[in-house]
Amino acid sequence: MKLIALVLALVLERTLTRLLHLRELRWFDRYFDWALGRIGTRGGWRGGALAAVLLLLPVLPVALVSIGLLQADIFWDVPYFLFAVLVLLFSLGPRDLGTEVQDYCDRLAAGDEAEAARIAKQLLETEAPTEYGRRDLAVEEAVLVQANNRVFGVLLFFIAFGPIGAWLFRVGDLFRRRAVFEAGRQEAAEGTPPYAIIERLHGLLAWVPARLTCLGYALAGSFEEAVGAWRGYREQPARRFHDVNDELVATVGRAALAKAPTESLVICVGAALRLVQRTVFIWVTVIALMTLFGWAI
Repeated sequence: MKLIALVLALVLERTLTRLLHLRELRWFDRYFDWALGRIGTRGGWRGGALAAVLLLLPVLPVALVSIGLLQADIFWDVPYFLFAVLVLLFSLGPRDLGTEVQDYCDRLAAGDEAEAARIAKQLLETEAPTEYGRRDLAVEEAVLVQANNRVFGVLLFFIAFGPIGAWLFRVGDLFRRRAVFEAGRQEAAEGTPPYAIIERLHGLLAWVPARLTCLGYALAGSFEEAVGAWRGYREQPARRFHDVNDELVATVGRAALAKAPTESLVICVGAALRLVQRTVFIWVTVIALMTLFGWAI
């Protein structure tokens, strides 16, 4: 059932992407702002525990409905199946990655630098570099990283924990995005900034998905180059814990592309998206085989 729900959600996500503006879940921002205010500058295990509780609160309604539908066992679990598809559909995103990349390339082709910069900022979650070539390179890496945050992490948590897991990962990523946005507007006066705690929490959730995403990139692209980059990265000293996931995914993904130095950077942005799409196909195929042999439910 999870496999069917996953495939159906992916199809709907692609066909209805421009109609589902509610997937951006802007109405959650007030809650996240309130939660960040409660965390304040708390650090250590107390701040982490509070952040975890505040993260789980929006997941609680989905958990209650999901458990209730499973226990009800009515109409061959059709209501639970439809609920799972709906939750997964809203968990993927908040925007369709393919549409954003296509819009970015179209704006560049049309010479609309202002709109291209706006889309780049959305993908990067920060101001895009203004130097020639650096922005396209940054967008290429952002596509590879955002795929883990928007797609692969959600799919893995859905297969492992059902709609509860998918929604948990999405709320965690939305919480992180809001914290980073707020941190960009103002810095904490002292102590540990609230966004650092939230990013570490998201880093814990994304640790396994990031490494499976790297494996998928290696299988979908240049395997030797990707594995070599993976091994090379492990020799580097890690900076902040939550930075490692994104840096590793970007490093391995770019190596898997194995692009020629003379290739257009805009073309490479499209190549990054195609690598993501091939990796999605590999993931779905593996999940289908696991389901066939009874290793996935």
